[in-house]
Amino acid sequence: MAAVQPKNVAKIETSYVQQQEYSDHAAAKKKKKLYRRLSVFFVFALFVAYSMVSSILSQASTLDEKVAQKKQYDKQLTALKNQQNSLKQEISNLNDDDYIAKLARKEYFLSNKDEIIFNIPDGNKEK
Repeated sequence: MAAVQPKNVAKIETSYVQQQEYSDHAAAKKKKKLYRRLSVFFVFALFVAYSMVSSILSQASTLDEKVAQKKQYDKQLTALKNQQNSLKQEISNLNDDDYIAKLARKEYFLSNKDEIIFNIPDGNKEK
């Protein structure tokens, strides 16, 4: 077999061929512009998606911090309410004369008339 020789084909220069080349060239430009618009839209969509996801994650972390802080404040509130109740009880006890007399005998070793106070050491401290 002989070597394949390139064929020399001349181009037909008619108005129909020129219109077809122009329409092919215009279609190629439209396709190129479409790809550019789609790529710009895709980049914009990625940017919007990234900003939305980062916003959601930051809000979630802030919400977790707020929930933990709320739990801590609830514990403090419970402790303060307990302290308030004990202080109210102590106020009502301090308005009672019998309680004040008992407290004075216990803390300050005061006695009534004709009473003798004996100080007995605790057995647990020595052991």
